[in-house]
Amino acid sequence: MNCKIQKSKLNGRIICPSNKSYTHRAIFLAALSDGKSIVKKILRSNDTLATIGACRGFGVEVEEVEDKVTINNTIDSTVTNSMINAENSGTTIRIAIAVAALSGGNTTLTGDESLRKRPMQPILDSLETMEVKTESNDGKPPIHINGKIKGNEISIKGDISSQFISALMIIGPRLPEGLTINVEGELVSKPYVDLTIAIMKKFGVEVNTDEKYKKYQIAHQIYKPTTFSIPSDFSNLALLLAANVLLGDGLTIEINLGDMPQGDEAIVDILERLGVNVTLEDDIITTESPILLKGGKFDLSNTPDLLPAIAILALKSEKPIELFNVKHARYKETDRIAIMSRELKKIGLEVEEKEDGMILKKSEEIHSAELNSENDHRLFMAFSIAGMFVGDCTVSDPDSVKVSYPEFISDMKNVGADFK
Repeated sequence: MNCKIQKSKLNGRIICPSNKSYTHRAIFLAALSDGKSIVKKILRSNDTLATIGACRGFGVEVEEVEDKVTINNTIDSTVTNSMINAENSGTTIRIAIAVAALSGGNTTLTGDESLRKRPMQPILDSLETMEVKTESNDGKPPIHINGKIKGNEISIKGDISSQFISALMIIGPRLPEGLTINVEGELVSKPYVDLTIAIMKKFGVEVNTDEKYKKYQIAHQIYKPTTFSIPSDFSNLALLLAANVLLGDGLTIEINLGDMPQGDEAIVDILERLGVNVTLEDDIITTESPILLKGGKFDLSNTPDLLPAIAILALKSEKPIELFNVKHARYKETDRIAIMSRELKKIGLEVEEKEDGMILKKSEEIHSAELNSENDHRLFMAFSIAGMFVGDCTVSDPDSVKVSYPEFISDMKNVGADFK
């Protein structure tokens, strides 16, 4: 399926969706708590529903009522012959791999075609050192986990995804002797580890940092039943802000900040460096943009999900925009560096693809094109915003937004987007 998009000006109010990363983690932590927990304002998307399904696969009771889930843990006994389908969700399968090693038994974990291409070898190698038997398709799903994790210290590579470290952190308190985690090499997406530590604290567990992003110690502890409300998602907010900058500053975006850290808050600083005035007042964000942005160089090592939103801003930038230290964006739902480079050239941007990023330059010959998002939710949203700026564009795979922002198309239409 394709979506036909014409030039548009956006005006009106949009409520920013709830945070996907916190929704995943809160549901898993509630599932590992001793008792009944309530998670409010969840993001209801295909990815987070996959996490709910995974918890049910481990024997956890989950009651869903609109944007609230009530979770009752029954996970203490060994789970045998469990099948977990993580669909398109890398976060779901990576945390579930660790939970499978915690619960013991024999668990098979798989997902859709895209997820079956994503690397899982670092966490599998680490679990093997702790007497867990694993089988995989050359380090990719489907994955079989057999046996229960033993020991209290583990080492894991940090250069592909911080989700592996978060997954091990999450199960650490449930191990009889706790867990020491040693991170090998340079850790990417560091703020997501901070995010994991912050929400574990909300569920009553402390993580001791021996050396930040290198070594963590987690004592044996009990997750406490908790009521937790999910804040807004700055990854999606970045796309909404990019739309506002490109399409007339007519949006007011309502957000729920909460008190939890998010690395993608960096989008505000990046926009200000580009010359955009970002205002937050009473949980409402607005922007005021110059005719042309300033351009600049941006290190996205800690914020790979900002790549699509910032890249399309080159359409309105006087000077080049360079994105670097973000090679791990190649290991997302798609190779986002390669696909964005390929597709943005179609509408006339000058793009130089680098191994760890890209350099984008505005051209005087911007024109309509058929854009292929490769069924990647963030690329569909970014290409749609670019299409509203350029006009007369076609973007593939609109259903992909169900992964992280199911209301994206309807929200856009409600504020003036010309989508067909």
